[in-house]
Amino acid sequence: MMALVSAHYTGRLAPSPTGLLHLGHAATFWSAFTRARDAQGTLLLRNEDLDPQRSRAEFVDAMLEDLAWLGIAWQPPMLSQSERLPFYRAAFEQLLRAGHIYPCTCSRKDLARMMHAPHDEDDEPLYDGRCRPMQPSSLIAANYRFRVPDGEMIRFDDGNLGPQDFTAGVDFGDFLVWRKPVPGDPQEGGLPSYQLACVVDDGAMGITEVVRGADLLKSTARQMLLQRALGLPGVAYFHTALLRDENGVRLAKRHDALALRTLREQGVAPEEVRARFG
Repeated sequence: MMALVSAHYTGRLAPSPTGLLHLGHAATFWSAFTRARDAQGTLLLRNEDLDPQRSRAEFVDAMLEDLAWLGIAWQPPMLSQSERLPFYRAAFEQLLRAGHIYPCTCSRKDLARMMHAPHDEDDEPLYDGRCRPMQPSSLIAANYRFRVPDGEMIRFDDGNLGPQDFTAGVDFGDFLVWRKPVPGDPQEGGLPSYQLACVVDDGAMGITEVVRGADLLKSTARQMLLQRALGLPGVAYFHTALLRDENGVRLAKRHDALALRTLREQGVAPEEVRARFG
């Protein structure tokens, strides 16, 4: 499987409003901005606010302020995932009709880790297939997984890291695409996983290149399978190296000292921040 890209460049920023942006976000978003700018293309903004427990309006305001302070311009309007649930549901039902997904009865604790973008140190665990034999005759209230084609090699040429390949069923297993309703969900029908929402939105937004961290390389392989199953065009990929702290730990939203808001309050200039990652 090879990613495709059209002549007009369209990229995107896709922050989640679950905390303050930090230097790691800044490095990736600056790469996305400069690649769109250098290609004389378009850069869009997607607010990935599907987590009803952790998404907060003040973090949306903060990320908009931080992006402007950093010097990143994007073309409005901003797309918010919480307003697009019917589109994710339609994609889910398409996958169900085609037999690509099946209900999963595994524990909520296991599934909770799979609802958000994975990271290198906590990537979605290889699923053992215990629920694979389940074949629903109609839509039921359950969690659903995508049935990967065991043994298929998923290949793509990353714009930064070069040729990549992952084997379905070995490097990653059947992955979550839909979570059944839990208290606090915005509607009774449940929520899509990061993988499904990302693919649906990239297609709807006409994204031609996805710029994101190297912790999401396996997610790219998963999403390429979803693109094919949904009949969506492929995209190009550019995975950036991860920024880490002095102990070698990947920067996360818990690193408040390296949050862009904190650096701004300390009087650090945006030019100084950009100079850290070129």
